[in-house]
Amino acid sequence: MSSLSSLSSPIVISPEPAVGRAMPDVASEAQAIRAGALAWVGMEEIEMPVMFAGDSSAVHRVSSKIAAFVNLDRDDRRGIHMSRLYLALDRHLTSEPLTCATLGRVLHDFLATHAELSSRALLRVRFNHLVRRAALASDHSGWRSYPVEITARMHDAEFDVELAVDVQYSSTCPASAALARQLIQERFVADFTASAPLDHAAVVAWLGSTQGIVATPHSQRSTAKVRVKLAPSDGDFPITDIIDLVERALQTPVQTAVKREDEQAFALANGQNLMFCEDAARRIEAVLAGDRRIVDYWVRAAHHESLHPHDAVAIASKNAGGYRLLDDRDALP
Repeated sequence: MSSLSSLSSPIVISPEPAVGRAMPDVASEAQAIRAGALAWVGMEEIEMPVMFAGDSSAVHRVSSKIAAFVNLDRDDRRGIHMSRLYLALDRHLTSEPLTCATLGRVLHDFLATHAELSSRALLRVRFNHLVRRAALASDHSGWRSYPVEITARMHDAEFDVELAVDVQYSSTCPASAALARQLIQERFVADFTASAPLDHAAVVAWLGSTQGIVATPHSQRSTAKVRVKLAPSDGDFPITDIIDLVERALQTPVQTAVKREDEQAFALANGQNLMFCEDAARRIEAVLAGDRRIVDYWVRAAHHESLHPHDAVAIASKNAGGYRLLDDRDALP
């Protein structure tokens, strides 16, 4: 009979030495249960730091989420080598600054390590880009965080790179402003008779009162989603440059540190830049079309209306046509 101590002893398994020991590789050895090529196979939400040059010349690390994919041309093979994708990402993105050339080397490695399986590769990097912004009127400043997504694709000799960024701004409705002005005019007619001379001080006081300014136009926080296809370059991604182009075109970017003088300046900027979503999309389109670094672009201006619960949206792309790099985006989950 076994003793209690022997029954309670842990079972120890001594593995064979790893050196020279063959390990099963089901993905490469086993045939597919059902034959068929696949458009994309890979990984999403990979947590990895990337090296990125911000507004200064210094290179720093930012936390990112990465998607890595290749297609599976061989209809008789069960799967790809996902570990090879991860190792290529880790080898390049954690030791080299994020540039078009770096992404090209990663995609080349994706395909080189899947030479018998794949002919297309895709890589997507998502992170938040922090920019310090000065206040409109005061001496203060604060930080703005811009969601950024960089997508690179390689297919045979074709190599495409897309930069996408979201920019928040304020939009004041032109129609609402006109309706508010009409109500103010009607109140002025009611409060000041045409036959009596106008008292300058009384009019000034009236204009500064809620009795006089009886209506205000509605405005709302809005979002510009901008995607640009970049010309090949070995330099850093022009993220801040693209953001600046968009914000200067709109004139009403959301603010950070705000004192009363800044809020008043913001109210003035909104009043001088009334815009429907169509106006916003065209403003952005005009500045993107004039930048030689941009080969193609796609813009989505969404005004998250305060008047009703649905958004007003306008979309623009180069020559009012499609945006070619989006074909793969739409095909991915």
